[in-house]
Order: sequence, then structure tokens, then C-alpha cells
Amino acid sequence: MFKVVSNDALNPTVFRMVVSAPAVAKKALAGQFIMLRTDENGERIPLTVADYDREQGTVTVIYQAVGATTIALSHKKAGEYIADFAGPLGNHTEIEGIKKVCVIGGGVGSAIAYPVAKAFSQNGAEVHTIVGFRSSDLVILEEDFRAISDKFILMTDDGSAGEKGLVTDALRKLLEAGEYDEVVCIGPLIMMKFVCMVTKEFGVKTIVSMNPIMIDGTGMCGGCRLSVGGKTVFACVDGPEFDGHMVDFDSAIARSRMYGEFERHAREATCNLFSKEVE
Repeated sequence: MFKVVSNDALNPTVFRMVVSAPAVAKKALAGQFIMLRTDENGERIPLTVADYDREQGTVTVIYQAVGATTIALSHKKAGEYIADFAGPLGNHTEIEGIKKVCVIGGGVGSAIAYPVAKAFSQNGAEVHTIVGFRSSDLVILEEDFRAISDKFILMTDDGSAGEKGLVTDALRKLLEAGEYDEVVCIGPLIMMKFVCMVTKEFGVKTIVSMNPIMIDGTGMCGGCRLSVGGKTVFACVDGPEFDGHMVDFDSAIARSRMYGEFERHAREATCNLFSKEVE
């Protein structure tokens, strides 16, 4: 059992949970993830390590309450426990040798982009960050990003915060103004696809995190398989980060929709359960 130290809302649907997990905190690095289970009857889900404190023995995860398990997780209070918190899993972000990098986060994917940008900054790289959200009420981690970025750009679809437009609009301007050793992009699959289309025009190496399609987290279920450079790989054990210019995003997007109906039923059942508890 793992103790919940805190579980705070960052916006109406996104939460930041700090968990006491000394063994995980001791080894965790940016880009890796953990497998979590709320109780002994719950499903196992992967959540990216958003931060860690080796001295305190804590690990931070940021999640969006959209599925059955994450909705249940959002009801956990400080002092309560979750059944499993295993990790760190997956390969960490390669930061060595990078002197100037642009890190892009989209929506809740910004929570995964933050530790990556932080790791580059701590390693001495010049870090430019772009984060995008639909509107101002969904913005998360703005001050956190500003603290570790040499240049920070906030984009919103409706212009209610930062600049109006897409992350690709800001990225194109930055690429036209200067060069980067690498671009790292983390967010919705469709956003990563279009970011890679832009960076390919400029010949800039681009790394994407394929955690949106992970299910089991250990390579056994095969649900996270994708095509990279014409070869079948697994996001959880071979990644989650890959060369974005080699990823077959169209097939990955199609596969990500396969479990939509099942997830909808599970989400509705969980919401009904918590509604009855409140009554």
C-alpha cells in the first residue's frame, strides 16, 4: 500500500497527486512512468512521473479524471492509500549532448513535458517551452514552466490566455528565428503528428512520447504496439519516447480509438458509483 501525501486539483479535471514511494523516487528519471492500481480490484494504468523528491521519498503524478480509474483516483484524499505504485518503468529522456531544445506540451500532456524540460534545464541546456490549451481555465503548470524555461510561450485556442493559436504556430516562428538541437513534443497524438510535420520541414530531430496509447505498461498485452520506421515496437518497453519522424501516427490514432466504447461504459459506471456514495 502506498500513502497519498496530497491530491490537489489543478483545473476542473486535472489533478496533481503526491505519493509516498521511496523506492520509486530513488530511481525515477524524466520520461519514465509508473503503473498504478487504486485497489486490489482495480485496473492497472500507466501514469508518467511528473516529479520526484529523493530526500522525501515522494513521487508526483498528474492525471486527468476522464476514465474509470482516474475518476476514482481523484476522490482519494491525503492520508488514504492506493494498492500499487510500481516503477519506474520505460526508458528515460536522453538529455546528454543537447545544448538548445524546444519542449512542447499539449493539454494534460504538459504535465509530462514539464519534467522533461526541467531535466534539460538542470543539465545546462537552453530550454524554450511551448504549451497549448483550449482555454485559460484549462491552463496548468504555467509558473512551473516559467521557472525552468529560458523562453516560455503559452498558446490557447480561443486566445483567453497567452497567444491565440496552436502550438505549431509558435513552433514555426521559433524555427524560423533560430536552430535547435532537438524538439521534444508530448500531448495528443494528432498534435504530435502536426508538430512533426512542421519540424520535418526544417530538418530538426523530434522526439515524441507515445504514452497516450499505453495500457498494460509491461509489454504483455500488446495494446501499445505501434509502427516506427516500418517496425513494430511497444511504447511501454521500447519507449515511451521515439523519433517522431519515423512514427506511423495514422495507425496509432486509429488504434487509440479501439477501446472508446468500453472506456465510456466503465467511466459511466464509476461516476454512478460515486454519485450514490454522495447521496
